[in-house]
Amino acid sequence: MTNNDFRFMNYTSKRDESFKRNLLLSSIFILLSIFSFSQVTSVIDSTAIKIGEQITYSIQVEIDTTSLVVFPEGQTFSPLEMIESYKTDTLKNNDKYNLIKKYGLTQFDSGAYTIPRQKIIIGDKTFFTDSLKVEVNNVVVDTAKQGLYDIKPIIEVNKKGSDWWKYLLVTLLIIGVIAFIMYWFIWRQKPLTEAEQIALLPPYDRAKLALKKLDESHYLEHQEIKEYYSELTFIIRKYLDEKVYDRALESTTDELISRLKLLKEGNQVDISKDDIKNLESILKRADLVKFAKSAPDIELAKLDRNTIDVEIDHVKEALPEPTEEEKLLDEKYREELERKKKRKKTIITIVIGVLLLMMTFAGFSIKYGFNYVKDTIIGHDSIELLEGDWVTSEYGFPPVTITTPKVLKRTELPMPDQMKGQVKMSSFMYGTLLDVFSVTVNTTTYPNSGDNKLNLEAISESAIKNMEAVGAKDIVVLRDKFTTPNGAEGLKTSGTMKIPGIASEELRNAEYVLLQFASENVLQQIIMTSPEDDVYADQIIERIINSVELKPAEE
Repeated sequence: MTNNDFRFMNYTSKRDESFKRNLLLSSIFILLSIFSFSQVTSVIDSTAIKIGEQITYSIQVEIDTTSLVVFPEGQTFSPLEMIESYKTDTLKNNDKYNLIKKYGLTQFDSGAYTIPRQKIIIGDKTFFTDSLKVEVNNVVVDTAKQGLYDIKPIIEVNKKGSDWWKYLLVTLLIIGVIAFIMYWFIWRQKPLTEAEQIALLPPYDRAKLALKKLDESHYLEHQEIKEYYSELTFIIRKYLDEKVYDRALESTTDELISRLKLLKEGNQVDISKDDIKNLESILKRADLVKFAKSAPDIELAKLDRNTIDVEIDHVKEALPEPTEEEKLLDEKYREELERKKKRKKTIITIVIGVLLLMMTFAGFSIKYGFNYVKDTIIGHDSIELLEGDWVTSEYGFPPVTITTPKVLKRTELPMPDQMKGQVKMSSFMYGTLLDVFSVTVNTTTYPNSGDNKLNLEAISESAIKNMEAVGAKDIVVLRDKFTTPNGAEGLKTSGTMKIPGIASEELRNAEYVLLQFASENVLQQIIMTSPEDDVYADQIIERIINSVELKPAEE
């Protein structure tokens, strides 16, 4: 072996030792960071209480200053009931903080209960406390000293009504306010302004009124000859535009006079040559004032005004009377205008209504989520079950206490002849496997078999085969231990499957949960099926599972 080989082996050995040392240091650092991140402990001030007596449940968390802690909220201590949640106490210990959260718990039924594990969120990590057992004892009454009383009669209690009428009242009030605003600003017959009233006048009356307003102006007093003649010629041009020649406003003086002469020669307008000459003279004088800065005498301006007044009368007299057909067309025109105004109001109302609905939908979607609002409006079977009136009841014997969206109905299931008379079974169901969503509670009593215990895993496998027998396919099976809120232990089987539809053979994706409990010769089963990827159905199943309680036969 050469020196180079020795040097290479020495280098490789040192590199391996360095890698191992760094890996060990990193592992130690990670372990220290995990253990030093936080510590969660829980205690109760008493493990045995009397019915209705309060115990204090405390959760202590040790964290650094940068960690965000979320403690349990609501009734997460079932079967015990939380009656008070105290404020969090904070104690500083060097660079750490001790957070202490206390809860007041109680129970009004005697027995042995287990406070379930509580979830604590610290930063982006989740921790669980230990479960704790509590004995709730009856209050012993000495009947020799304390007399007994008769049972009190049943008192009818009026069921407290819901607040639906308040929401209805608020909704009607909002609709009323919106309707009033739309009526006031869109549909209401508003008083006409002065300009609108003038616009409704016939052209002749409008021209006469315009001359009167010109008299009330102060153009001549302030030597504003140009403005005066501009108003004066606009009045006569506007009148001629509406009654004689529809381009009088945009025509030059020569074009307008030529048109009037042509109309006279064609016997369309019975206007005299003197009238045309007077109009030509005034219009050309106005052109000189406006464009050549001519300044006629004020008295001449007043004379021109009077001439225009007379010429308006002459033009009116020269115009032929409207025929009945023209009057009818004019009436239809006004009706069409009225229909257009009404159509415009209707379109504005519809657009505002649609915008309000879209804004309301968007607001509720931001607050509650788009899918929830959509499903609430359109309708969804699962959301109707979730938000309906749930029922808590006991089924079978020994009883299974469970809360469900609907009452489970007793159902007689077929039983093999060889098992009749030996096995007792009671079944309560809502829906079936083919309905996708279903809940079934079965209680089966077997003959006393001595020391032979019921094998829950074998029974679970048999239940899966029964599902396959009624059409379920591609069943995925997951099994795990399960404990009810009141401490009953059993087996939970869950997973996904495909089931045929009622009206078609197309397979649908579904989820199932099977809870099984065995005590001596009694088997209790809770079977639930629901659509896959249905958030409301998932909430229903979770709520049902959290409500399950078992009672032994002697209770």
